[in-house]
Amino acid sequence: MSSNFHTKDLSNSNFLVTGGAGFIGGHIAEYLLKNGAKKVRVLDNMVNGFNSNLDVLKQYPGFEFIEGDIRNAETCLHACAGIDYVSHQAALGSVPRSIKEPIYFNEVNVGGFVNMLKAAIDNKVKTFVYASSSSVYGDEPTLPKIESRIGNCLSPYAATKKTNELYAQVFADVYGIKLMGFRYFNIFGPRQDPDGPYAAVIPLFVKGIMNQTPVYINGDGEQTRDFTFVDNAVQINVRGMLTDNEEAFKKVYNVAIGERFTVNDLYKTCQTQLSSSFNATYREPRAGDIRDSLADISLAKNLLGYQPTKKFEDGLVETINYFKQLYS
Repeated sequence: MSSNFHTKDLSNSNFLVTGGAGFIGGHIAEYLLKNGAKKVRVLDNMVNGFNSNLDVLKQYPGFEFIEGDIRNAETCLHACAGIDYVSHQAALGSVPRSIKEPIYFNEVNVGGFVNMLKAAIDNKVKTFVYASSSSVYGDEPTLPKIESRIGNCLSPYAATKKTNELYAQVFADVYGIKLMGFRYFNIFGPRQDPDGPYAAVIPLFVKGIMNQTPVYINGDGEQTRDFTFVDNAVQINVRGMLTDNEEAFKKVYNVAIGERFTVNDLYKTCQTQLSSSFNATYREPRAGDIRDSLADISLAKNLLGYQPTKKFEDGLVETINYFKQLYS
């Protein structure tokens, strides 16, 4: 992972990464520790977190771990004590799962988010950045997606992320906390969970091709996504937490590459990289899915100096190599 996403000395700064035992949070925590942060505290209830991700972090003396749930306001207060910067990644993902379990999603993604905001304010945290989602764009058909133009939500998951953005705006206005949100577009990379009913598409494809177990493509596979390597999500979180640009706060940013590929393209690339002719099985399109996705990333470039460091193909090769080692 590159270490050129910041210029500040981190040795006097304390960070909290919620969901830091998970995929994106784990990469953010690792970057901060690797680059000399005084303290990186992770809060995770281990529902979507992995001990293997914590093992990566344990080698650093500045690492601290709290096992706890953001649905508990006291836990959030305790986790924010003495913290300068918060990167809030803890959430339930997955559109189909949210359609099955809307109440659970609301408790974690909305209730937990408000608990974290209040805890950050009470502990006088300098900057609070949080994960939103490209699902917020909903049925807005225009490409590329521009932050100011969103449609109707297509799932409870999308509604929770849109609600986060509304709360963030209100908390910034009412309490004066410095914050910003990041609409992630299909983040992928090493250490992403390949198991479970709601696993992400890239680890699922790689695992299925390698094991020659059925791989499913929803719909015709011609739907497009702005697949974004995890280093780019790390970069925006670091830039957001450390920025001195006052104009950058109270906004949400697209986090993507600004290019799109079809799911079929993705599958073919996986086949090529794995030297396999194993074919996918096509099935019905999935409820709540957006057809096409492509981000305009000029806002993040202009206000945060964001510049994607790894494009889709390079990131995919790195990810496939990681899973190859895992499964071989």
